[in-house]
Amino acid sequence: MRSGKLVALIHFRAVAIVMAGLIATALLLWSDGVDAQTFETRAKQAFLMDAETGAVLYAKNADELMVPASMAKIMTVEVIAEEMRRGRITDATEFVISEDAWRRGGAPSRGSTMFAELGSTVKLWDLLRGIIVQSGNDAAIAAAETIAGSEGAFGRMMTQRARELGLTRSFFTNATGFHDPDQLTTARELALLTRHFIETSPEIYTLYAEEEFTWNDIRQRNRNPLLTMGIGADGVKTGFVSESGYGLVGSAVQLDQRLILVVNGLESARDRAIEARRLLEWGFRAFEPRQLFEAGETVGHARVYGGDANYVSLVAHAPVRVLMPRGADERLSARIVYRGPLQVPVKKGDEIGIIQVMRGDALALEAPLFAAEDISQGTLTQRALDAIWELASGAVRRAIFGSESG
Repeated sequence: MRSGKLVALIHFRAVAIVMAGLIATALLLWSDGVDAQTFETRAKQAFLMDAETGAVLYAKNADELMVPASMAKIMTVEVIAEEMRRGRITDATEFVISEDAWRRGGAPSRGSTMFAELGSTVKLWDLLRGIIVQSGNDAAIAAAETIAGSEGAFGRMMTQRARELGLTRSFFTNATGFHDPDQLTTARELALLTRHFIETSPEIYTLYAEEEFTWNDIRQRNRNPLLTMGIGADGVKTGFVSESGYGLVGSAVQLDQRLILVVNGLESARDRAIEARRLLEWGFRAFEPRQLFEAGETVGHARVYGGDANYVSLVAHAPVRVLMPRGADERLSARIVYRGPLQVPVKKGDEIGIIQVMRGDALALEAPLFAAEDISQGTLTQRALDAIWELASGAVRRAIFGSESG
């Protein structure tokens, strides 16, 4: 534990404990039972999450940096969507197919292409279909050049957008997914990006379910093998370069439940299709939702310095639910993480920290927590007592952890 950060373990029985001089509210959430059902995949990296709750159902090397190949085009489309939201491009915007876009990404490239003609212009929604359905590199380069002036500048926009979305490890250099040793992401961050895109750009997301698109009299089918399997899939994007192996970001809905998956590092397109389907079907079959806290229910408390109360109650605005193996009890642990002690005033609705629920060693859920009430400045006596408490707890921290801070 580092100074300035309180970590509280969560369980069903409420107790108060002192941890290294820091008072933390502790709850306990646990039940004895059988181990979680296991799943094995040939994918080098794999990740499966419930879209509504963010619950992680499966993770294999999920935070390992990997080459995204054409799966990077999900961020390309996210940047386009953000430019649309800001009014910088509209349905009437025309994207010019430059010589570079045509030569590197068009018919001469013999790669994934929209087959747009050199010097032609493409309207926004046709360009989006070219990127999404056909994985057109010519369309992606044209988007980058029109929006940012160059593909390199657009890559910097992609990385900046990743940071704005809280994706701290992803780094992008181009709009196509062409291999660049500096263009890297993780399976977890690709899934989180996809979840955000589904929630914020539903109109564009529907394009991912289109099974074919014709441009320049050339009809091409969507490269996503999940769309024709009858498993409720409606996206998202395949990828392959020799440095990455075969990868896929997929999403499917069954009985009003949406799952998002990422697999990468497979040896063939057939393996990619098989492993992605297996992982999705296992997720739908093996798990059921379990609610831990109602929306507005007190989850825990955070320490307040100098207030008219020593603690503020923390609540979630939405129900806190995790997905658990069907018919099995499994040990859960959780913690509240926030930077504190909090300074007054604290206003009801202020975002204070997060609750992290762990299933074994895997992060199963992370959700924001908010102040349930106002905390105003306390009396002079209360503030003096808090000052004494902070000095004493700081001394304990220094005695145990030395002068390290962070």
